Amino acid sequence: MKKIVLMSFALFALVLNAQVSKNEIAKRLGSYKVVKLTTDISNLTPYQQAGLKHLLDAARVMDDLFYEQSYGPRALVDSIKDDKTRAFAQINYGPWDRLNDMQPFLKGIGPKPKGANFYPKDMLAAEFDSLKDPKKKDPYTVIVRDEKGQLKVVPYSEHYMQLHMAAASLRMAAIALGEDTSFAKFLRLRAEALITNDYDASDRAWLDLKDNAFDIIIGPIENYEDQLYGIRTSFEAYVLVKDMVWSKKLEKYVQYLPELQKGLPVDKKYKSEQAGSSSQLNAYDIIYYAGDCNAGSKTIAVNLPNDEKLQLEKGTRRSQLKNSIRAKYENIMVPIAKELIDTAQLKHITFDAFFSTIMFHEVAHGLGIKNTVNGKGTVKDALGADYSALEEGKADILGLYMITQLHDKKVLQEGQLMDYYVTFMAGIFRSVRFGASSAHGKANMIRFNYFKENGAFTRNDKTGRYTINFEKMKLAMTSLSALILQLQGDGDVEGVKNLLKEKGAIMPELQKDLDKLSAKNIPVDIIFEQGADVLGLNSTSTQPLQPMEPKNMPTPPFPIIR
Repeated sequence: MKKIVLMSFALFALVLNAQVSKNEIAKRLGSYKVVKLTTDISNLTPYQQAGLKHLLDAARVMDDLFYEQSYGPRALVDSIKDDKTRAFAQINYGPWDRLNDMQPFLKGIGPKPKGANFYPKDMLAAEFDSLKDPKKKDPYTVIVRDEKGQLKVVPYSEHYMQLHMAAASLRMAAIALGEDTSFAKFLRLRAEALITNDYDASDRAWLDLKDNAFDIIIGPIENYEDQLYGIRTSFEAYVLVKDMVWSKKLEKYVQYLPELQKGLPVDKKYKSEQAGSSSQLNAYDIIYYAGDCNAGSKTIAVNLPNDEKLQLEKGTRRSQLKNSIRAKYENIMVPIAKELIDTAQLKHITFDAFFSTIMFHEVAHGLGIKNTVNGKGTVKDALGADYSALEEGKADILGLYMITQLHDKKVLQEGQLMDYYVTFMAGIFRSVRFGASSAHGKANMIRFNYFKENGAFTRNDKTGRYTINFEKMKLAMTSLSALILQLQGDGDVEGVKNLLKEKGAIMPELQKDLDKLSAKNIPVDIIFEQGADVLGLNSTSTQPLQPMEPKNMPTPPFPIIR
């Protein structure tokens, strides 16, 4: 391992001597808007402040781990001498531009391996197919070569020893926050999961949380980075402070999921499953991003856990990151709309509509079907690496379907229905800028081209502005929803590939409009000032704390690191 790292440093030194122009790097840095992530901590007890610091410590470990998965040791990026180049590489967790189809921005660096660092770079598909280990498709493992050069499956808990540091920090947080016994129990179980590679118990405990003021999403979660097979999960963390008022406001929508599932515009065999009854819908201020969710385009809403069986049994939690959503709305969505949406329809761009399209995107992940109707296994397994793009497309279009249904039922009463349709269209321009390397970017390209073919909007060639045709967009929404649900239910690999090929590309006319946004210096996404200093945690004085550890709680099989 040491030899490989030294060789990597030598290669990187060569790259630094041949980097692209500083002006180009500065231009790309300018496509991100800096946002400060903070919240009011004045009412936190000393125990809560200490617990929050430990949560931040655990999250930072996820950052280091994602570097390892995506590119290599973090030191390779941090060693770049030019400040702007280093900053841009830190945003991308490596030398590939995540908002530019993963193109390398340092000369001497080739294409990003589709399997990232989850598989040997020289691994052949036939080798993987012939590997007999039943764990080869375990999402919490890597594939390496043994001393004889043969493929070998290694669990994350063995491959990434830094997990012990994160687990220890979670356990310390559990001690400080022991007054909240349910949250402390979850933290201990999650710490244990990082060491045992078994996340089921901690996922269940997390879904059972109801009234916790803080939250943390942490561990190997999403599989976007594995573009070879779509199997391996990437490390990430979100540290969250719950907005109790907004969460109370949102909880009413969950009860309509069974009714909405039943009414999906598709044959009944594609909607025969029913999500678990423990689904939640909450709003948070996020105070720290780390790892996968912080790479390139930033996540602003989350629907977890991803385990299909657990989703059907207990449901999911949809977490809306309200302060990040507000930042993207004000700094990106509104400026885009002012450039590209017909002036007569600009009044329909609203924050409530933007928040709702994002929220119902996450809720819509729970609709449809998780298992194919023809015995091909789960939809995820059947579609492989193309699953993510289609699933994100499903969530987008079914989110608009849900909004339409709930607004017609007068359950969703904020604004006019046209507000949601126009804001949804403006949201396509926002997300399509993430590029073809992003599952969300691909999903938006498909939807834009499908809407165009079905007359959902018209474009004024003189002004370059788009006008939404409500009735045609509604029809297109319905037919695209049915198409995606059927492709998923059938596990139709070829059908999905054809859809991506035919409609997953940015056409010259749209590219011209996107270039216009860049020329106006409208940010593509946001980056953060975050951490204990930003929150003011390091300026607070706290006395040494006595453990508040509740009794009868599971103890992980490792010592506390103090």
